[in-house]
Amino acid sequence: MPHLLFDCDGVLADTERNGHLPAFNQTFAEFGVPVHWSDAAYARKVLIGGGKERMASVVTAELAAEIGLPDDEDARREAIARWHRRKTEIYTERVEHGELPARPGIVRITTAAAAAGWGLAVASTSAEASVRAVLVHAVGEELAARFSVFAGDVVPHKKPAPDIYLLALTELGISPDEAIVVEDSGNGLEAALAAGLRTIITVSAYTTDDDFDGAALVVSSLGDDDEPATVIDDPLVLRPGHVVTLDELNTVLTRPRPARAADDETR
Repeated sequence: MPHLLFDCDGVLADTERNGHLPAFNQTFAEFGVPVHWSDAAYARKVLIGGGKERMASVVTAELAAEIGLPDDEDARREAIARWHRRKTEIYTERVEHGELPARPGIVRITTAAAAAGWGLAVASTSAEASVRAVLVHAVGEELAARFSVFAGDVVPHKKPAPDIYLLALTELGISPDEAIVVEDSGNGLEAALAAGLRTIITVSAYTTDDDFDGAALVVSSLGDDDEPATVIDDPLVLRPGHVVTLDELNTVLTRPRPARAADDETR
């Protein structure tokens, strides 16, 4: 049975700019951390996989001394975990208030895939509570119940490592040739490709300049009638119209994975 595996942030909804960024900044303010990420600064932070890891990146020796963080690795890690728990609460509240609608094509393609008997899953390095909140508000409770969710700290290494996708394949009992991933970032693409998965990219707010070499298709979104998709790169010559359809996903599964420029250079 074919499966459709989605990243969460930037794929199910464009969550980074309107969800995670303000939640991080509010958390820093509440805990007295003298950090406020601008849009440009956060565009660099999204290259770091995982919210706790992004927070940890600001904790220099000088900042730790300024805010009274203990000079003990375990205690410091627990402090960052407290920040992140609060950040997840703030973010989830924003999702539940309807501030982060689904990206174009998500409801359409997941409904079609479910009707055709495809398996559905989310594989994300974000906190599980955040991922489940986004999923429910993106596709509705009934369809969300059809998804398997793999998220957060369930693997030792976060994207661009392939761990989360390898876990999903193992738990779902499928091979890489039975699944297509929908990602939005270079890090996500690297993770999926390292797991042997064919990948479609729907670019998001902070990823338009990422390297998508090796993707089966790069589009502005999966597309809806009122928000058509724009094709950015089509290495398999799928020639989708204004929306990416389940027929085109089936075609991706039957085609060889696109060659990568880096692979060609090593031959």
